Amino acid sequence: MAEAEIGNRESRWSLQGMTALVTGGTKGIGYAVVEELASLGASVHTCSRDEAQLNVCLHEWKTKGFRVTGSVCDVASQAQREELISTVSSLFNGKLNILINNVGTNTPKQTIEYTVEDFSFLMCTNLESAYHMCQLAYPLLKASRVGSIVFVSSVAGVVGLTLPVSIYAAAKGGLNQLAKNLACEWAKDNIRSNSIAPWVIKTRLAETLKGTKPLKPHKE
Repeated sequence: MAEAEIGNRESRWSLQGMTALVTGGTKGIGYAVVEELASLGASVHTCSRDEAQLNVCLHEWKTKGFRVTGSVCDVASQAQREELISTVSSLFNGKLNILINNVGTNTPKQTIEYTVEDFSFLMCTNLESAYHMCQLAYPLLKASRVGSIVFVSSVAGVVGLTLPVSIYAAAKGGLNQLAKNLACEWAKDNIRSNSIAPWVIKTRLAETLKGTKPLKPHKE
């Protein structure tokens, strides 16, 4: 790509002066999102359950000149979600432009093998946490006057699959519908809401699907 084209891209998509929170930003899709936002000039905060991994990533981003901060947080915990938003509010002076609900997990099993505990854990991590994060972040997004929420959903939440991921799929489908409703409800507050639905990406989460072929989506 020519230097002029790179310059034009950066000019069109500059996020200078913008703030962002990316949940689960130390690996996979989340890591790439943090780097993209930071490279476009945004000040980014991210979180991870793994403090050691978080510190490694923060060091990498610092050497690249990115404005990225981080804190330890398990988004499956209500108390830790509240603490995370409190930290973000303090860092960004009560305002937030971008919320990326990226955290997700999966435990592939046949539907009849899932337990009540499995259901609770997967729904909490994939759907409930994102819902609550939006509630907590709402005042900050509204205060910024230019707010944007992005949910990292999945193809599994859009079409039927032969993979043993029924709970994961239900949760991701819930994210898609949540994005639609918030887009309508919070439009008056200048808060946009969108979901993206990737297919299998080569990340650690994808490793859990090994040996569960075929990977053909089935439309209803």
